[in-house]
Amino acid sequence: MSETINRYVADESGQGITEYGAILAFVAILVAVVFSITQGALTAAISKAFSSVVSQLNNLSNVAASASS
Repeated sequence: MSETINRYVADESGQGITEYGAILAFVAILVAVVFSITQGALTAAISKAFSSVVSQLNNLSNVAASASS
C-alpha cells in the first residue's frame, strides 16, 4: 500500500497542465485589472485598431480585384 502511495506522490505527469492553468488565471486577472484601470479607454483603442485593420484589408481587396480585371 505504501508503495502505491509513494508512486502516486512522485508522479508529476499532471504538473504541466496545472502550471498552464495558473498562468492562464494570472493573465485573465491581469487583463481584468487593466480593463478596470483604463475605464473603457482601452476598449475604444482596441476597437479603433481593429477598424483600421479591416479598412486596410478592404482596400487591399479592392486593389487586388481591380488589378485582376
